[in-house]
Amino acid sequence: MELIRKGKVREVYADGDDVILVASDRVSVYDVVLPTAVPDKGAILTQLSLWWFRQFADLVPNHVISEDVPAEWAGRAIRCKRLEIVPVECIARGYLTGGGLESYRATGTVSGVAFPPGLVEASRLPEPVFTPSTKAEEGHDEYISVEEIARDLGEETTNRLRDLTLAIYGRGAEIARERGVIIADTKVEFGLDADGVLTLADEVLTPDSSRFWKASEYEPGRAQWSYDKQFVRDWSATLTDWDRTYPGPEVPADVVAETRARYVEIYEQLTGERWV
Repeated sequence: MELIRKGKVREVYADGDDVILVASDRVSVYDVVLPTAVPDKGAILTQLSLWWFRQFADLVPNHVISEDVPAEWAGRAIRCKRLEIVPVECIARGYLTGGGLESYRATGTVSGVAFPPGLVEASRLPEPVFTPSTKAEEGHDEYISVEEIARDLGEETTNRLRDLTLAIYGRGAEIARERGVIIADTKVEFGLDADGVLTLADEVLTPDSSRFWKASEYEPGRAQWSYDKQFVRDWSATLTDWDRTYPGPEVPADVVAETRARYVEIYEQLTGERWV
């Protein structure tokens, strides 16, 4: 098989008319892949994505064909349709945090959308908002307005991207809330299949693509307890001898163990299935 692309966490291989999406145990922060792996991370991302794809099957087609993959990738890879990936990170926010909070503090807006005054860390927004960004091959993504996307992709496709992103977030947030989890924000990826049908791709509502908070401990105005890789970001932010460029630092064993435990916990909390 031919390696088509190697990302920070995933590799994509060509296999005849299909592609195989393989999730690794790598972890990245600030767009830098750290040298220490988190055991089972790739499998958890893959299995949680598959679970969510089933929850959204009536909302939007997805790229999954099967889990028929080479044995060495079993459990952490998916056989997928080939898609022409839409060059936009489709982000939905229900709460203000992360890069969205930084943009709001600087300009009062995110992706050209004006937010109400007086919001603080982890404020719940009046309604979920579509705040897309560029999909940078190198460096950092940058927020982009709906109008800018429409100039490149057309109004119809742009509206469909927005509506699907918000529908996925809305249903996902409702399912998660019933299980004691707040989904603060998420990013999803779409592509066009051979017939031009907009199709959900990559991963969906995982601890790498979303912020998951413990609902019972939610309190605006401070950082929240997270089930996602924010734990690694928080650890890395305490380092005084790393400038957030390559190469990244080794991750201590206790941080690795806690990160894995949080990934396992969110999988079990959401799906109701035991991770083995």
